[in-house]
Amino acid sequence: MDRPWLAHYPEGVPADIDPGAYRSLSQLLQQSFDRHADRPAFAFMGRRTSYAQWGRDSAALGAWLQAQGLRAGERIALMMPNVPQYPIAVAAALRAGLVVVNVNPLYTARELEHQLRDSGASAIVILENFAHTLQQVDAAVRGALRVVLVASFGDMLGRPKGCLVNFVVRRVKHLVPRFSLPGHQRFPAALARGRTLALTPVDAKPEDIAVLQYTGGTTGVSKGAALSHRNLIANVLQSVAWNEPALRRRPELQQINTVCALPLYHIFAFTVVMLLSARQGGMFVLIPNPRDLKATIAELSRYELHSFPAVNTLFNALLHHPEFPRVDTSRLLISLGGGMAVQEAVARQWLERTGCPICEGYGLSETSPSVCCNPTDTDHFSGTIGLPIPSTEVVVVDDDGHVLPPGQAGELAVRGPQVMGGYWNRPDETARAFTRDGYFKTGDIAVIDAQGYVRIVDRKKDMILVSGFNVYPNEVEDVAVSHPGVLEAAAVGVPDPDSGESVLLFVVRSDPKLDEATLRAFLHDRLTGYKRPRRIVFRDELPKTSVGKILRRSLREQVVRDAEAAAAHSDG
Repeated sequence: MDRPWLAHYPEGVPADIDPGAYRSLSQLLQQSFDRHADRPAFAFMGRRTSYAQWGRDSAALGAWLQAQGLRAGERIALMMPNVPQYPIAVAAALRAGLVVVNVNPLYTARELEHQLRDSGASAIVILENFAHTLQQVDAAVRGALRVVLVASFGDMLGRPKGCLVNFVVRRVKHLVPRFSLPGHQRFPAALARGRTLALTPVDAKPEDIAVLQYTGGTTGVSKGAALSHRNLIANVLQSVAWNEPALRRRPELQQINTVCALPLYHIFAFTVVMLLSARQGGMFVLIPNPRDLKATIAELSRYELHSFPAVNTLFNALLHHPEFPRVDTSRLLISLGGGMAVQEAVARQWLERTGCPICEGYGLSETSPSVCCNPTDTDHFSGTIGLPIPSTEVVVVDDDGHVLPPGQAGELAVRGPQVMGGYWNRPDETARAFTRDGYFKTGDIAVIDAQGYVRIVDRKKDMILVSGFNVYPNEVEDVAVSHPGVLEAAAVGVPDPDSGESVLLFVVRSDPKLDEATLRAFLHDRLTGYKRPRRIVFRDELPKTSVGKILRRSLREQVVRDAEAAAAHSDG
């Protein structure tokens, strides 16, 4: 197909990458362990772990997993925040030929049970803080787990620091609820035993599944995007090529330090932080709880930082924290915004504070994740998700699957080596997700301009229809947060007897003195009539996913429940 965006690529960025450069992720990782043995691979609570140590620990754990009878192709669930055991377990699983099943540690027992049952997991590595959740899972599902390995925060910190950290987590902060998991084993013991065993490397094929990344929980039954070794390798190499123009600004830089505040169980950090850092011999700084801004800032202030992938809400929260100036951002080369729309006001303030513009990108679990990104050598915020990255084709289609011309809004569809083969055990969902000619339908409404820049107008399901006019929540929210007294905003469509739907705007204030009349006057001058909120509700916080994406659906459902309760009370 014609790819007009290639003419606007930064100098040196190739049109295509070779996804066959590595046979498997285990080969990619092994190469990094060998080439960068003496370099630090990741840091946690001030302690750095070298590539050589990462390699030794993952080989030991992989050998132990094999000794438990786990065979190539079996699924292993990982239910941990950003702690050192996560990258160790990922590398161990891949080297042993297992399939990684990423699990959000904040899941309820119901959500965890669905993912374990659906994936058919044979093993789980879980942080002890969340072991009580596993205990509540149906006994039959738990019984299918032949291996339950329990980790703790201090496992990899050595003595006496590790013991002290565990004491504080367990006894002072009371963050480890009591649990009973008969037959479970402890992470340090497994490592110790594994060091006496030999790992039998598994020669995975490019098309073999490497990761099941569950998605779609807010729109229906959560389903696993089956990502192959080839999918993830392709996306790593696409990212390497795309980041090169920014890194050329510091040719003397020996190692790239990347902030890992996004959770590794989310595909954004899994690929764009952990795997990309491994490929480049960089170091990623593990932040287990980015909502604890004071602790996050304290940890980041230890390092020279070069790459900062984050979501809009984290950029915004850091900018408004009084201690953020402690972090040295003067050497930042890349600030990558993804996961949700980056708001212009936040991008402007981040550039003023750090001197590094936010490069907004776009991706999905089903695409490993990256699809589009703004050039990393940019000096301004474009308000778009940028250009399709190398080896990626995008089109905009109507409801019948017909490709629309530049400038017309339709559903964004993607084709490339990073796109999954399908959903795990969901042939019906897979068939619905692709066009006849193999494009994955993203569910996002987009416009592609003549140069190939893509602008996401909104999620198809979030669009608000007011008297026949389309209202896109992103636009309303972007205008609202440009007011200096607004910290965060979320716009949702609610039933309206006059117009079918109307706009309800939820607002978190940064200025407690901001009132509704003032905000309404501000919005009146910036939005046409049908786009203006019918109601404005001030809140102390907005519901978010673990990655920091605001949950519009949750807000909308709450409004419906409140309306139904009010109606029932009135009838009574």
